[in-house]
Amino acid sequence: MGKRVFSREFKLEAVRLVRERGVAKSQAARELGIHVNVLRKWIRDYEADPKQAFPGHGQLKPEQAEIAQLRRELARTKAERDILKKALAYFAKERE
Repeated sequence: MGKRVFSREFKLEAVRLVRERGVAKSQAARELGIHVNVLRKWIRDYEADPKQAFPGHGQLKPEQAEIAQLRRELARTKAERDILKKALAYFAKERE
């Protein structure tokens, strides 16, 4: 049995069921066919950032996208630095 994937709309509706309609988490989870801990995590995620909750598969939150871009830039900069170090060592040996 593989990992089940739920749409953003499904997750939002599950959270609304608990938060707005007052249905107990355990009852809502049972009716939706999910584990109560999964529902609790969705509620936590939604409460942490309602607008960016559940971005979807392959989509990053803006902060995560920026971090990924900065990591790529850092890796490129380190590679350039290493090349310059090697070139400096090569030319220093050549002078001697």
